[in-house]
Amino acid sequence: MTNFTDKVVLITGAGSGLGRSTAIAVAAHGAILALVDISEKGLAETQAAVLETAPDAKTLVLTADVSDEPQVEAYVTATVEAFGRIDGFFNNAGIEGKQNPTEDYNSDEFAKVLSINLNGVFFGLKHVLAVMKKQNSGHVVNTASVGGIRGIGNQSGYAAAKHGVVGLTRNSAVEYGEFGVTINAVAPGAIWTPMVENSMKQLDAENPEKAAEQFIQTNPTKRYGKAEEVAAVVAFLLSDAASYVNAQVIAIDGGQSQKY
Repeated sequence: MTNFTDKVVLITGAGSGLGRSTAIAVAAHGAILALVDISEKGLAETQAAVLETAPDAKTLVLTADVSDEPQVEAYVTATVEAFGRIDGFFNNAGIEGKQNPTEDYNSDEFAKVLSINLNGVFFGLKHVLAVMKKQNSGHVVNTASVGGIRGIGNQSGYAAAKHGVVGLTRNSAVEYGEFGVTINAVAPGAIWTPMVENSMKQLDAENPEKAAEQFIQTNPTKRYGKAEEVAAVVAFLLSDAASYVNAQVIAIDGGQSQKY
């Protein structure tokens, strides 16, 4: 069902985690890839992983800071110049930021997290949707978080940004549905990625493994999710199989967000 033959998929935050797993997943089904990240090393590793899975995959590697609009416009332009169109956009790049209660949350840190997690998503939408509207087709998936649909504590910047991503998703979806474009979001929970691993180190620098074990006990599944489990949902939403799914925010969290 998730056939991406000759489809151009643009992925931000492609250098690790959910971005890398999604790149591998869609490449396995024939996608042409434009991979964006601020880390050249991460991009090289992702490109190698993609080609290991799909040796014939066409890939374009683009280094960019998603919080800088001219760089966002540049990665969108480069993708269109290389491949002629953008069929799928995984608007995924983000950071967690430092954990602190609101009264101790650094204002510069707040601005930094919003600049990447919210402004970066907005800039991506702004420039990719112009392309998709002209094509009269396209699928967008934004990365929100369970922190964008409920309170999580000690993460003012992250929570504010991810709630904003949910709002952008719903707002843009009602604007662009008539142009053959769907816009959805995924809201991952405790998915074991480098970002979550770093989060556990913030909780307990001396024993992050213990923090990780305690953290997951409240989840109905009693385990962390895998990046490839999120990638499978993202791939579906980026495909024509999900052509009538629009303006949705899908939690991928083992049921955690529904637990009292």
